[in-house]
Amino acid sequence: MDVLVVGLGKIGLPLAVQCARRGHRVLGADTDPAVVAAVNRGRAPFPGEPELAEPLKAAVADGRLRATGDTTAAAARADAVVVVVPLLVDAAGTPDFGALDAATAAVAAGLRPGTLVSYETTLPVGTTRGRFGPVLGPGAHVVFSPERVLSGRVLTDLRRYPKLLGGLDPEAARRGREFYRAVLDFDPRPDLAPRGNGVWDLGSAEAAELAKLAETTYRDVNIALVNQFARFADRAGIALDPVLEACNSQPYSHLHRPGIAVGGHCIPVYPRLYLWQDPDATVVSAARAANEAMPGYAVGLLERALGTLAGHRVLVLGAAYRGGVKETACSGVFPLTAALTAAGAAPLVADPLYRDDELAALGLRAWAGEEVAAVVVQADHAEYREVGPADFPGVRVLLDGRGATDPARWTGVHRMVLGGGTQG
Repeated sequence: MDVLVVGLGKIGLPLAVQCARRGHRVLGADTDPAVVAAVNRGRAPFPGEPELAEPLKAAVADGRLRATGDTTAAAARADAVVVVVPLLVDAAGTPDFGALDAATAAVAAGLRPGTLVSYETTLPVGTTRGRFGPVLGPGAHVVFSPERVLSGRVLTDLRRYPKLLGGLDPEAARRGREFYRAVLDFDPRPDLAPRGNGVWDLGSAEAAELAKLAETTYRDVNIALVNQFARFADRAGIALDPVLEACNSQPYSHLHRPGIAVGGHCIPVYPRLYLWQDPDATVVSAARAANEAMPGYAVGLLERALGTLAGHRVLVLGAAYRGGVKETACSGVFPLTAALTAAGAAPLVADPLYRDDELAALGLRAWAGEEVAAVVVQADHAEYREVGPADFPGVRVLLDGRGATDPARWTGVHRMVLGGGTQG
């Protein structure tokens, strides 16, 4: 097949490489000339995606993959088009369809009748049919098939999880199933064998859209519930970790872990996208509010431990939204440093993945080795398992917001974890 992937970001480029690896001819379209140039040199325009560098280089070298800035011309050659262009959502959850509308119009201008078009960007329910279907026209076979991967393990996750999809009609769904079976590889999943070949047809684009919103919103609600348990455990003097372990020994309990913030492109964003259509979903809105309150709660714990934060330097470990990934989308570092500043502290930030100038570009003050009264672990980088008080001159308090440090290394310092019960 000739496959067009529109949007060569951290999801689209690995998918394009996967399609090429299966032997298909792939064009990747992107509006950023720097991205197009990097891909055509066989280089990923972003760091930190395992398994990507070598197959990307090989696919470009043998002509199976190239990039272009002309989406319309590329669509005219394609048997299948996959759209992975970001949908931006503001703080109130209102989506900005500008980039997706432009990409859809560009595809439609070159589309041949009978071409499959699949949207992988997470969308509000009804968007594929009501907004994009009419633009693409009756000759297109349109499906929605949400991406279900995480940065840092995209190619692994493409193999690991079933590919959900739903079509605007049965023929579109049939073509979508055939396409994804032709371009993806799936790890054996005996538990899902009746569904067949790793592709799961939900029967409609609307059902597939809701599935993506539901699975990400579930995680936000679950984390919020555990964060509430953590706050209670702190008041009651109960260590929460063994409680969670005991609960999850029963197959109907899947409690997550507490955390200082919920970050990333998905979990803090898609619940707001869901609430945009269902504003009366009080469970979802309460969960979002509970998670957004955690940085402030963390600062309160520090204030109780130090007496006051006024005039104290506090070091935040981790600008990234999660460990091992160089991304700051909705990272907890921003509300945490804001709350520290509001409490009178001088927040500093260190992250093994970021240079000082990169932190400065994010509006964060990099730590230069100054004495600090407290250290707060915001991202669970593996490196933090090895640090101790000797690494941070003057430190008196550690608040580990991710459970990432080794308590044996922190003797002599007041160490706190969220939901840690008796702190010490």
